[in-house]
Amino acid sequence: MDGTKFLVQLLKIVCGFIFGLIACGLFLAWGFFQSVHPGENPVAFGAMVGTGLVSASAVGAAALVPASVLIAVAEFARLKGIVFHLAAGGGIAFLLWTLGSAGQNSDIRPGSVIALAAGFLAGLVYWAIAGRTSGCWQPRKQAENQP
Repeated sequence: MDGTKFLVQLLKIVCGFIFGLIACGLFLAWGFFQSVHPGENPVAFGAMVGTGLVSASAVGAAALVPASVLIAVAEFARLKGIVFHLAAGGGIAFLLWTLGSAGQNSDIRPGSVIALAAGFLAGLVYWAIAGRTSGCWQPRKQAENQP
């Protein structure tokens, strides 16, 4: 195991998780504020950014444990594909979204598509920063038939 690669990958994991949460929070806030342009109403734009950062921290607190488990699985199994990371982000978002429902009916809660899209966006940002290099710190396996 290369210690330097491991530390760099840990740094990329933390940054990828944080930036993925920020993207998720800003996406949710952008939908709530209906994409306010900074030139039209700077106060509303500031409120949108502030709400997005607060949303990112709330989502991060709820998603920390499931995301940590899936990040560990991706690292140890060397899962570098974008599909895994998009599915993981969307799955975590959908799980968190459905946990809050009372479960009175079997219909999908309103806003589930928005929650999924925010999770997919978070997974995409995480993949772009850290997911593409999952498991790079592990030693490569030598071929058995080498002379």
